[in-house]
Amino acid sequence: MIKFSHSIFALPFALTSAALAAGRRVPWAELPWILLAMVGARSAAMGVNRLADQELDARNPRTSGRELPAGRISRREAWAFVALASVAFVLAAGMLNTLCLALSPVALAIVFGYSYTKRFTALSHLLLGLALAVAPVGAWLAIRGTFALPPLVLGLAVLFWVAGFDTIYACQDLDFDRREGLHSLPARLGVGRALRLARGFHAACVALLLALYFVAELHASYLVAVAVVAALLLYEHSLVRADDLSRVNAAFFAVNGWIAVLYFVATVTAHFLA
Repeated sequence: MIKFSHSIFALPFALTSAALAAGRRVPWAELPWILLAMVGARSAAMGVNRLADQELDARNPRTSGRELPAGRISRREAWAFVALASVAFVLAAGMLNTLCLALSPVALAIVFGYSYTKRFTALSHLLLGLALAVAPVGAWLAIRGTFALPPLVLGLAVLFWVAGFDTIYACQDLDFDRREGLHSLPARLGVGRALRLARGFHAACVALLLALYFVAELHASYLVAVAVVAALLLYEHSLVRADDLSRVNAAFFAVNGWIAVLYFVATVTAHFLA
């Protein structure tokens, strides 16, 4: 039901933020707890999402084979997993500093709450982005213990990046969402207009990544990373059209996974070169 690979979207941005916060040192002491917090929060959030959507998933041909609707995992087992992952997250937050511990219930409320937003708002894609945007902000707090502008800029970039690709992904469920009375941008606007809005989200993401160059005073090589991200996002949008959604999964998983990993490597390199 939950795979470690589910953490690939937010984890590289959390590690990027941690590297920026740590300055010239490698945060060996904090790194294991940041990793545990990230995997714990993401796993708990995915578990709640699967539990919240079990009946909907069972009625959707695309998702009916998932573990809960297919009966391979019981709700009791799923809730036990969520509880274990949540405890791991809170424990890791407490081992980092008191501010992280104090904010851990807020973070869980955000990542859990997303799972129910599709019932009442088409802006659920932006709220999913917010859930993942918590990662770079939290990683910065883990190192510095105070808020600052760089992680907020990076967090906003993540928000719009996620909102863009989640809007693309939701296009394949347009008919199901309308039939079930669920809210999404494709269900509200139609596929064509939703895809155009997704392009706008990704343009905002690139603009914010560019702003980070100035805010974090990075080496000029960082601009190459932003250009690569922009090129990959353009490629992602070339894979999907309003009349052809057959390559949505390639756009969603493969391209975005590469974006996250390459951005992390390039940004950390630019940070140490600055």
